[in-house]
Amino acid sequence: MCSGLIAITLTQDNAPQADEANLLSHPPTSQFSDYWDQGLAEITTYDLQQERYGEIHPGSANTIFVTEPFSQSKQVKLDYPSRTPKDNIPVLKLNMTRKFYTGVYPYSTMLSIFTPQDLKANPHSTKAVFSAQEWCGQSYSQLNLNGNNYNLEQRSYFEAHGDKSLRLDKAILEDEIWNTIRINPERLPQGTLQVIPSLFYTQLSHQAPNAVKATGTLEHKGEKSTYTLYYPTYDRTLTIHFASEFPYYIESWEEEAYSIGGDSKKMKTTATVKARKMLDYWSKHDLKDAPLRKELGLD
Repeated sequence: MCSGLIAITLTQDNAPQADEANLLSHPPTSQFSDYWDQGLAEITTYDLQQERYGEIHPGSANTIFVTEPFSQSKQVKLDYPSRTPKDNIPVLKLNMTRKFYTGVYPYSTMLSIFTPQDLKANPHSTKAVFSAQEWCGQSYSQLNLNGNNYNLEQRSYFEAHGDKSLRLDKAILEDEIWNTIRINPERLPQGTLQVIPSLFYTQLSHQAPNAVKATGTLEHKGEKSTYTLYYPTYDRTLTIHFASEFPYYIESWEEEAYSIGGDSKKMKTTATVKARKMLDYWSKHDLKDAPLRKELGLD
């Protein structure tokens, strides 16, 4: 798919620690379809407390989950899936945005991750994209699955991190964890793993985009479940809290890591649910639709 790639060889131990025979590809078809195939997207707004430069900055985050037909060959949304049914892999797409200010200037970031709904047949996400905009400039990363590798294109206004093309051995993506929870949390990877950290984290902390050792843990406590991913290399922890029953709503999350910029110290980013709504947002683009912003907690 890409030319002039730099090969990076990594070891892997990424199989979920569970009996494969007892794992469904996704929740029962009728249950999954009744919720996700309504022709609507699930939009959730979160109150965000984002660590940056050694301080906690208030902001907002949004998750937009929606199912889509996806081209296996082109790795883009299919405009006419009925014309090329053999090329179609139905995916669950997540668009996650974060917006916050650091002092006088704003940050705006967006992550897109495309995960096949049939996790048993296609256990790895097909594509991940991340972009960040702030007053210093823009950064962009894209991962595309290509056989046993992920091809990474990275662009940044920082000299050390800009304009790179890399090849990474296929491994678990931290960014696909969100979709795995929504499809079937019993397929969440547990135990000692090789994980490619979130593109949000590697891009904003200027870390090399390599797979590193991590530990995954899943806990069920009544109506709430918690998935934790810990990276010894960075002494960084991602914790996601979600509903134990389908459709496995994500209620909150925390990221604990050493701050970047200023005094390096352990700090915690948190996000807590504020509003949630199923909506065909792509058709709500007129002035008369503006009141929906209040329902979504966007004002």
